Amino acid sequence: MWSLRRPLLSVVTPLYNCLALTQAMVESLLATLPPRIGCEVILVDDCSTDGTREWLSGLGEPFRVVLNERNLGFGAATNRGAAQARGEVLALLNNDLVLRPGWLAPMLFALRSLGSRAGVVGNVQLNAATGEVDHAGIALDEKCKPAHERRIPGPLSLALRPYREVFALTGACLLLRARTWRRLGGFDEGYFNGCEDVDLCMRAREAGLRNVIAYRSRVLHHVSASPGRKLRDEQNTMRLVLRWRDEFAKFACRDRASWELAWDYFWASVPEPRDTPDPREVLTAALFLLRLSGEPPVASLEPKDAIIELELARWREMFSH
Repeated sequence: MWSLRRPLLSVVTPLYNCLALTQAMVESLLATLPPRIGCEVILVDDCSTDGTREWLSGLGEPFRVVLNERNLGFGAATNRGAAQARGEVLALLNNDLVLRPGWLAPMLFALRSLGSRAGVVGNVQLNAATGEVDHAGIALDEKCKPAHERRIPGPLSLALRPYREVFALTGACLLLRARTWRRLGGFDEGYFNGCEDVDLCMRAREAGLRNVIAYRSRVLHHVSASPGRKLRDEQNTMRLVLRWRDEFAKFACRDRASWELAWDYFWASVPEPRDTPDPREVLTAALFLLRLSGEPPVASLEPKDAIIELELARWREMFSH
């Protein structure tokens, strides 16, 4: 029996309709939690109209229920549930997951291994309908916008590196320390049903913490099952890019084309260093090429800035009407 006096783990799940998926997620959660772990499950109903509230009224321990007076959206509902949490570790779980045996241990291992450097820990998510990988971390696409990675390492890499640092992670299944959540301030409620997760990861990176994916943790996910999940994608992404534009451009410079630009710039300056407009840029390029710094030279940044500006111009036109 779990002890609720001082639970190690606080599961927080916002709900909005989709009762059958919620029931399946809860069943899989109870079936896969290690028996000796102290746990509480906080379910936050965001004004469901499909019988969810009636079902919630019949739950006992280890469940705690929070009922919103109006629909607040994913970020605000999660924040409200996390504010009630008493555990040392938060597990933020969507209600459209199906949790597999062994999903928790690899995530806890990564969190504990990183110690004070731990930011947000995610995992591999398989599309429940197809069984294909839907999420193995978040990277930046050719437009410098966040997109799911769908490649996972082979068996040897998994054996040597059970977790790996990534740019960001989806909020569908996350682990982090409760004190880290409080330090970061939870989800930014300026986003509505989208991009809260990437923004949280960016703030963790800004604080010097590492966001990692635990490759040995696998769950099934009914992707974007909640009603209205995609309605504000463009607005949310524009807000995210405006907030983190410089960081996105720098991270996007880790691709091959940017490395080639930095390489060309560096070697062009070597024969006549006195002719280089700014010797500091040569040093920046050298450190970037040696992977001693994540700061790319201006020669690599300019194309990424141009790509981001094109996308911002598209959004300004879209929302000017």
